[in-house]
Amino acid sequence: MAENNLSAIVKNGEIQPSTASQLSLSKKETEKASGSTLGKDAFLQLLVAQMKYQDPLEPTENTEYISQLATFSQLEEMQNMTAGMSLQRASGLVGKEVVLRVTNASTGAMEYAQGIVDYVVYENNKAFLSIDESLYSIDDVYQIMDEQYSEAYSLARKFVSALGSLPSTKELTLEYEEAIKTLSDTFNSMNSYQKSFIGKEAQELLQQYVGRIKELKEAASNQA
Repeated sequence: MAENNLSAIVKNGEIQPSTASQLSLSKKETEKASGSTLGKDAFLQLLVAQMKYQDPLEPTENTEYISQLATFSQLEEMQNMTAGMSLQRASGLVGKEVVLRVTNASTGAMEYAQGIVDYVVYENNKAFLSIDESLYSIDDVYQIMDEQYSEAYSLARKFVSALGSLPSTKELTLEYEEAIKTLSDTFNSMNSYQKSFIGKEAQELLQQYVGRIKELKEAASNQA
């Protein structure tokens, strides 16, 4: 999966809107501000307004206020619990490789980024993951990469890159014998799962290199 250069920076306690992560968050905050949810501050303001403007001839019963205050306390407790669970979940991702999915507010397109979580930042009851010196909301996490998968993928990528840096078999000389031996030993030391990440063409090319080196060594031996 291709990596995108996405970033989100916290400044003065706020996530800057120019970043991809904030583009995703801004939509959620807009929905909240539009009245899709009732925050605890708004709930408290409504309760105070109700007490202030109640009909003096028919005042609200104390039991009703107690019930509403209990509801407020439950709401606050639920929010604190949710925030704590979010931080706990984010902390558990430190050192792991994740795939993030964010919405570009300008185009509406879904964009992806991938990297290892370095540390967690907690701002305004929200957890943010630091990846390659950029911050992403915990809500942007799309997939948590399996450690075994990440290691196998990284090994395969380095292996194919090293193999591709060699000259063609026709231009091969004994100077590359050690490099090809290292690649061959590396491949042979891989388990079946890791080998499954090496394409068939790459495996066949490795065998061609090994065979060509063997030919060159035999030719050099005959000349001696």
